[in-house]
Amino acid sequence: MTIELIQGLLLAFFIVVILMPPYIRLLRHFGFAKQIREEGPQSHMVKWGTPTMGGLLLIAVVLTVFAMLRPVQGGIIAPLATLAGVGLLGAFDDYLNARTGEGIRARQKLLWQIVVGVAVAWQIQSTYQITAIRVPFVGEVPVDPGIYVPFAAFAIVAASNGVNITDGLDGLAGGTLAFAFVSFMIIGLLNQPEQPNIALLCALIIGALLGFLWFNVHPAQVFMGDSGSLSLGATLAVIALISGQILVLPIVGFVFVMETVSDIIQIGYFKLSGGKRIFRMAPLHHHFELGGWDEEKIALRFWIIGILAGLLGVTLFSASIRAIH
Repeated sequence: MTIELIQGLLLAFFIVVILMPPYIRLLRHFGFAKQIREEGPQSHMVKWGTPTMGGLLLIAVVLTVFAMLRPVQGGIIAPLATLAGVGLLGAFDDYLNARTGEGIRARQKLLWQIVVGVAVAWQIQSTYQITAIRVPFVGEVPVDPGIYVPFAAFAIVAASNGVNITDGLDGLAGGTLAFAFVSFMIIGLLNQPEQPNIALLCALIIGALLGFLWFNVHPAQVFMGDSGSLSLGATLAVIALISGQILVLPIVGFVFVMETVSDIIQIGYFKLSGGKRIFRMAPLHHHFELGGWDEEKIALRFWIIGILAGLLGVTLFSASIRAIH
């Protein structure tokens, strides 16, 4: 199984690396370029016109390679459908942003995410007949399906938007996502019973992300766009749900949680205080950027946090399994 994971990871990596240059030229030809927000850091204005929607290629490669290696059936349908469905929603948002400078309205986007989240959560519950949630060091805690479905849908939408908020610096979201999927690949292998399809899907996503980072590290030649950040965040949550480790996700995805919370705190405090701010700019990576940190330093330090958080999440998972048994 380990050899298959390595082969799948390498295959996805090399396909993305080979296809990305012509794909970038295609994006430039059709004008799919990033429109930079004027209220963002002024240093980002040099990124105006950089091709976006890079995530769409990652999705296509992952889905194609997975279909080549394994039959698409059973419990793997939910994460694959999430990757494709939310990816198309994000691609449409990228398209509108490139054409008009504004994507889908926030409320409309959230509504579509909720619809997809509820549908996927229902499919997961129906497929796996989930009646309990695994709590670290406690074990299986019973949960009614009527509670599980909205809880799972919330987790999917929250993770999707958390990664999207994090995707603001070259290499930041791609790197932290790769480390998060490494954690759940390990969990898929250590889980009882073992989940080889989940582990393989994680390996393919890791390989595709590494190939993407080849072109996305500073200075970025292409951006992930909502097609990548929204879909990969949602897929990460679905994998956490299927593996039964949804409560480990906030630990593994600590960077995404940190970024989201900083944004919520900034907006809430701004409204309550009549215009005052806690951070120089939210989300958190912009706070450090305006404090004088280089993009590379912020991305690398957030990667380090992501690695440590992933190790902690896997350690808690492993320790809780031993404690229960």
